Amino acid sequence: MRVLIFGGTGEAIDLANALVRQGHQVTTSLAGRTRKPRLPNGHVHTGGFGGTEGLVDFISRNGFNLIIDATHPFASQMSTNVAQACDQTSKPFFRLTREPWQAAEGDQWNNVQNIVEAAERLPEDANVLVTVGRQHIEPFVLRDDCKIFIRAIEHPEVILPAHVTVLLERPPFRLSDELAFMRDHSISHLVTKNAGGDQTAAKLEAARMLGTSVIMIERPALAEAPEVYSVEAALQHIADHSAFAA
Repeated sequence: MRVLIFGGTGEAIDLANALVRQGHQVTTSLAGRTRKPRLPNGHVHTGGFGGTEGLVDFISRNGFNLIIDATHPFASQMSTNVAQACDQTSKPFFRLTREPWQAAEGDQWNNVQNIVEAAERLPEDANVLVTVGRQHIEPFVLRDDCKIFIRAIEHPEVILPAHVTVLLERPPFRLSDELAFMRDHSISHLVTKNAGGDQTAAKLEAARMLGTSVIMIERPALAEAPEVYSVEAALQHIADHSAFAA
């Protein structure tokens, strides 16, 4: 089969590699926001398409049999474009995503809808670990009454004030390291998106153990699509639908 995967997650890489090993022709599309991304096996397309219209053209010209949306759970615009393009081209597709995290006993979660609301919820003099990526940090940078630690894979492309510290780190993260960091820096609040998955979940366990408040940004609503929640389930879904190759 000719398979197009919209990537940007570790699961997308693992799925592409598995499908290449099975002999499929796989193209993974990356948005290009990370300067040195991990690359999967197979072909890689980097950059945008020009909205749904450009995506329809790309899918039609390349004769893909199957489309898989394995983007980040917060990439709502891309997921919408993929769903619309597949509908217009009558191509089968499904979504590989992570099940959202659920609050457990002892968690101190405050659920919010967006980045701005998350920054507004912080009290004065808070010591905050922000794990929302490097692209939408302005509301936290403006909170000069707090001490802000921003965790990101790459450094933000702006000059940051003295109350903001950038931690250049890539998951997975260990519980022991998360506990040590939060203790050493007296972290009072953790701000995160409900991305799900195991690679970054240790911060939530550490927050629970230390009594740290968590400001949890809820996922956006995504276009309706069949969903699976693991690479193994995605491979089984493809195996169960041999008509994809028609």
